Amino acid sequence: MGSQVATMHDTDDSEHVPIQQVPVRETSKRRATILLIEDDAAIARMLRDRLGARSYMVWHAATGAEAEALSEEVRPDLVIVDLGLPDANGLILCADLRKRWTAPIVVCTASNRPEDAVLAFKLGADDFVRKPFSTDELEARIEAALRRPTLDGRSSAEAEAPVTQVSGADEIVQVIGPLEIDRARCRVLVGGTQTHLTPTEYRLLCVLADHPNHVIPSNDVARLVWGSHDVGIGRSLQVHMRRMRAKLTAGPIQPPPIVAVRGFGYQLLWDSDLDAAAVGG
Repeated sequence: MGSQVATMHDTDDSEHVPIQQVPVRETSKRRATILLIEDDAAIARMLRDRLGARSYMVWHAATGAEAEALSEEVRPDLVIVDLGLPDANGLILCADLRKRWTAPIVVCTASNRPEDAVLAFKLGADDFVRKPFSTDELEARIEAALRRPTLDGRSSAEAEAPVTQVSGADEIVQVIGPLEIDRARCRVLVGGTQTHLTPTEYRLLCVLADHPNHVIPSNDVARLVWGSHDVGIGRSLQVHMRRMRAKLTAGPIQPPPIVAVRGFGYQLLWDSDLDAAAVGG
């Protein structure tokens, strides 16, 4: 993880590294995004690991300020909030989040005051769990909250990729199976080994990783990477995509496959039920 990052340069090469062509297929629903607001590092790490292992996408905020910023960035499907934050009153934060989002809010706190539960529910919380708690019970409560329709009539439980994103004071790391993308350091690792990408290849990977299992139209990929799209960029996109895939798959541990869906665009696949033989090579 601490290896030196090589200088990245774009090159122009017409080498052909085939991208697997696959028909359009439905993917499984994605798992939900959870914003965990907890100042106790040990509890946060335990919940992050436990929920991440259950294929949830977990973002962690240790303060009220971090929570405010992350809630705007990730738009979570569910929020877990501790009341005893170092810089904010958890009840006020709960009310503020409820004004802006319809996502379920689960309060998880060491407070023994009965009035805190009453206030939390009045201010918009959907559930209230006291510490110490059973992780199995908390998971069951999370699943139940996600099954219930939100205030806009939509279920929060729709999702698809086992992706864990962890945000700390100095880093944002996205993990999709053996693939790790360190956004703060612009570094990519596959199976713990660093893969050196050009800046364009790195931006391409980030665009696909932001929407795992979704087919991203080629025009949208080009617009997000270069800011525009034309015929020339379309050909360049194919070349860069092939090179990036060749680099990512060069080692013994294979990352989630990146495929071209004919006539539509590109897709980063992460589905444990996929037959590896159908998407490999």
